[in-house]
Amino acid sequence: MRKQKNRFNFIVGLILVSFALLLVIIGIFYTPYDPNEMNVLAKNQAPSLSHLFGTDYMGRDVLSRVMEGAFTTFFVGIATVFIGATVGSILGAVTGYFGGVVDEILMRINDAVASFPSILLALVFVSIFGTGKYNVILALGILFIPSFARVIRSEFIIQKEMDYVKSARLLGASHIRIIFLHIFPNTKAILRSAITIGFNNAVLAEAGMSYLSLGVQPPDPSLGRMLSESQTYLFGAPWMALAPGLMIVITVLGFSLLNEGS
Repeated sequence: MRKQKNRFNFIVGLILVSFALLLVIIGIFYTPYDPNEMNVLAKNQAPSLSHLFGTDYMGRDVLSRVMEGAFTTFFVGIATVFIGATVGSILGAVTGYFGGVVDEILMRINDAVASFPSILLALVFVSIFGTGKYNVILALGILFIPSFARVIRSEFIIQKEMDYVKSARLLGASHIRIIFLHIFPNTKAILRSAITIGFNNAVLAEAGMSYLSLGVQPPDPSLGRMLSESQTYLFGAPWMALAPGLMIVITVLGFSLLNEGS
């Protein structure tokens, strides 16, 4: 029963993620309209054959903006996780393997940063250094480091006492070789789970910051920014909020189900 549930979650997650990725990839090379092209005569049009997701209050094609906004969201999520996972994994590996004073200092700094909500610190960072896609990536990437460091550190503390590590030491393997060639490959399962969760958190954080006008700035489309702009027209033109909202839900739910089913 458990295996069937995991398989079901994996298949559904794969379908949702594939749909989101397909939309993003197509959007890189082709969109039905220019995402920023305004047409006053076509504003607030309901979904139709010419505009599958309708148009917004400026007459811009919602589908084209969702495709472009989804690419921005994926880019921010991937870049954020790359920074957090790379730096955090190295810190976690070093502190977990060697321990001692360095471990205590770095982990206390880690705990101090982790004690504050990531989104709150990101908002402070962006408000100081300015808005924009790359500032959001840098802010979220730095704030995601502690979570990855903590996960990898815990795994290294367990793995370094295993027999295969002790055998490698007896054979004269260097610490660098043991860390990167012996232990790291055995952390891939927990690291994959951490990356999936981190990506979902990055997507939601970017959407939240853009919703508050502190993330991706116009004219670049952003799913969070589209939700913010659509709230005034929620009852008159609900498709403006429905399309970007569904894209966020599909992305987050898809990766969550993939993680549960793998």
